[in-house]
Amino acid sequence: MSDHNPRFVDIRNLQDAKREIESIGCAPESVDIMAPKAVFRIIKLDDVLPQDAIIIKQDMLSIGGEVAIPRDVFELRDKSCSILIMGTVRQLYELAGKLDRHYMRIRRISSEILDVIERHLLR
Repeated sequence: MSDHNPRFVDIRNLQDAKREIESIGCAPESVDIMAPKAVFRIIKLDDVLPQDAIIIKQDMLSIGGEVAIPRDVFELRDKSCSILIMGTVRQLYELAGKLDRHYMRIRRISSEILDVIERHLLR
């Protein structure tokens, strides 16, 4: 029986992901494709209207991610809430693209998601 030395790899951003993928000898042309799938992040949004939270959750679920919303979201009506968007960087980019097809308030959230990715993961 061999020891495969299983361990967690700390990947904080896309550069870490690229470095790890390259370190095991992957084809150079596949590094940029795989790196966004190797970084999992959670984005918290505040002051989201309930109807927007539900749209964001549905769109993220459709691409394999998750969004945590308050259990009483349907009772909030015009009150805002906080939500947690959970997924890989690739899923977050895909979500931003889907949200950009909705109405202005959702498009603004799309832009904010892209901004947080670029500010915190592309360094």
